[in-house]
Amino acid sequence: MAHQEQKSWFSRNWLWFIPVSGCLGIILLFIVGIGAAFFGVSNLLNNVVPIEYGIEKATENKKVINLLGEPIEKTGIPNGNISLTNDDGTVDFSVPIKGSKEEGFLIIKGIKTNGEWTYEELYVRIKSTQEKINLLEKALEGI
Repeated sequence: MAHQEQKSWFSRNWLWFIPVSGCLGIILLFIVGIGAAFFGVSNLLNNVVPIEYGIEKATENKKVINLLGEPIEKTGIPNGNISLTNDDGTVDFSVPIKGSKEEGFLIIKGIKTNGEWTYEELYVRIKSTQEKINLLEKALEGI
């Protein structure tokens, strides 16, 4: 009896393997691309100057610290709009934040003119009580 050498798996299955692996590769690239875009936009939104400024002001405010607890940190993706054109723009964000005791939202509304941000509203809204804590400097009274 003659010994017959068996063909390799690839030589027996190449007709269906190449198209299927090509399709799976395209699907995988699409999924990776969507994930990269999502995390890129998320990272971009978390590093916007008004959000960094708002978080800094919230972590320095004694009333916010007493109500939320420490440490105060962002807990999700900012919700809202930002529009930037060269040195001008607008921002209107709600950023979920939390501390060791409570959760809340950092509300930021502002205008950028000639590269400088001016904030119309900057406050923390406590989730359970809806109390608003202003983070902007108090206007001088009696002027």
